[in-house]
Amino acid sequence: MNEADFIARLRGIATDPAARGLADDTALLGDLVLTHDMIVEGVHFLPDDTPQDIAWKLVAVNLSDLAAKGAAPLGVLLGYSLSGDAAWDAAFVAGLDDVLRRFDVPLLGGDTVRPPAGAPRSFGLTAIGRAPATGAPARGGVRPGDQIWVTGTIGNAGVGLAMRLGEIEPGATCMAAYSRPLPQLALGAALAPHVHAMMDISDGLLIDAERMAAASDCQIALMLEAVPLSAALLAVRPDVLDTRLAAATAGDDYQLLFAADPAQAEAIRSLAATEGIAVTAIGHAAVGAGLRLTHRAQRVALPERLGFAH
Repeated sequence: MNEADFIARLRGIATDPAARGLADDTALLGDLVLTHDMIVEGVHFLPDDTPQDIAWKLVAVNLSDLAAKGAAPLGVLLGYSLSGDAAWDAAFVAGLDDVLRRFDVPLLGGDTVRPPAGAPRSFGLTAIGRAPATGAPARGGVRPGDQIWVTGTIGNAGVGLAMRLGEIEPGATCMAAYSRPLPQLALGAALAPHVHAMMDISDGLLIDAERMAAASDCQIALMLEAVPLSAALLAVRPDVLDTRLAAATAGDDYQLLFAADPAQAEAIRSLAATEGIAVTAIGHAAVGAGLRLTHRAQRVALPERLGFAH
C-alpha cells in the first residue's frame, strides 16, 4: 500500500470537519492550525547529516505547513528516538534550541522512545499555529482563471542533495537549501488574505501542483520556462527542459505554491517585495482535471515521476 492508498483508507475515519477530508497539509480546529510531519534516516536525511541540521529540518518542514496556512506558530511537540549516542543526542538538542529560537517557537512537550539497536533514526514533530483572521487557505480552493504562483526558486535542495552525495561540486547556496530550509512564515501570513488556495512545496512542484488540482477539482497548467531557477542551480546545470523537469520534481523546496485572482497580482508582488522574497506567476487554473505542462509554448508529457511519494 502506498501513501495515497493509505490516506484514502484513513478518510473513512477522519470525518471530523477539522480534518478537512485529509485533503490538506494541516487540520483546522477552530482557529488552531495543527500539523505533524516525520523524518526518517535514509528517506528524508542522510545518515551522516549533522544532528543540528536534522533538528533544523524537522522543525522547518512543520513550520512550512503553518506558513502555507498563513498561521502564526504557537508551539511544537517533539517525538524523539534516542540514538544510543549521548553526544549525538546532545547535539540534536542544541540544534533544536537554535532553530526554535530562530523562529521564536516554544517547545511544549512530546515523547521519547529507544528503538532497537541499528534501527534508522526517526523523529516526529507536531506544530500548532493560530490561523489568520481571514482564515487558513486550503489547498482545495483554486478557481478556474486563477494565476498559479510560487515563492523563491525551485530545485536548489535537489541540487544540494546531489552535492552532498558527491555527484556535483559543492556550492553553499544549494547545500544550505537542502540542509536548512527556511519556512516562509511572514510571507505566508501576508499572502493568506489574498489567495484562494495555498500549500508548501515539499515533495516536488509537479506532484504538489497535481495534489492542489485534485483537491480543487480543476486543471492546473504550468509553464516550465517560467519556473524560477536560481543562479546557483544554473551555475552547475544548463537551462534546458531536463533541468527544469528535474528541479520541478526534486522536492524539499519548502517554498509556497498558491492560487489567486489575477486582480491580486500587484498586491501579491508588493507584499513579497516587502518581505524581500521573489514571487513568480508560473501558470493558471482551468476547467478540467490534472496537471498540464508546457515549455516555450510546446506541450510536454508528464514525467513518470512527478515528485517524491512514499
